[in-house]
Amino acid sequence: MSSVEKKVCLRILDRAEVGKKKYGHPQGMDRKDLTNLEWLRHAQEEAMDLAVYLEKLIRIEEGKEVTPESKCRGCTCQPT
Repeated sequence: MSSVEKKVCLRILDRAEVGKKKYGHPQGMDRKDLTNLEWLRHAQEEAMDLAVYLEKLIRIEEGKEVTPESKCRGCTCQPT
């Protein structure tokens, strides 16, 4: 397993703990209280969030949005 895959596994474990604390569902993905359609809607909502995050980063990389990091491209300053 690569270091990237290990990091993903650790983050999944961390997210499971956050979910238990936040939503009070200790069984996590083994929940039986959601229908298939509800699971699909949850997945769709997560995918839409991902699309928004990706679009944001694409716009930054294309230079269409200014961030502290993008202001410093090509200079020697250290963004804080």
